[in-house]
Amino acid sequence: MHARLLILIMVVLTGCVHRIQVNPLPAGPTSTTIPRSLQIAVGPLLMEGADHMPGITLLEWPQRDLSQALIRYVQQRDTFSSISTNPADLTLRVATKLALASRQGRYHYRVRLQADMRETAQLIKAYLVEHVVAGSSVRWVTASDRDPIEAALQLALDDLLTQIEADRSLYMSGKGQPAQ
Repeated sequence: MHARLLILIMVVLTGCVHRIQVNPLPAGPTSTTIPRSLQIAVGPLLMEGADHMPGITLLEWPQRDLSQALIRYVQQRDTFSSISTNPADLTLRVATKLALASRQGRYHYRVRLQADMRETAQLIKAYLVEHVVAGSSVRWVTASDRDPIEAALQLALDDLLTQIEADRSLYMSGKGQPAQ
């Protein structure tokens, strides 16, 4: 009897976890390029609200998925000559925070990216972007979390890369590259 109860509890609990995988995509390649290699270093993902508010299904967003999503996005945007997790001309360090709140009968997903661009150990510029996307009024299926998270992350990445591209001249002057 105890074994059945334990199995039932495990099934219920694992069925209530939304495991998120996202694939944010840029609208297309950018017209602003920075002919330097870029290393992307993604810090731990901080989540607020999803596991602490009454009645909210547990949310799991693996840091590895976030890291792969950021790398894919930057590669497809084609701002830099190459993108990797290995040492490169420039390093973009990104810290991500996801906050989930229930307001006015809907769930709101806030993605905040704190990023800094470095050349070797020297900070060149820091960036902060944040976007909130309203989701549904219920969270019964994984897509009810995944879709607004992906949308908020895509908007945040669009803003981040637009700012980096606007600062192109800052990143052209190092390692023998002519300022343009």
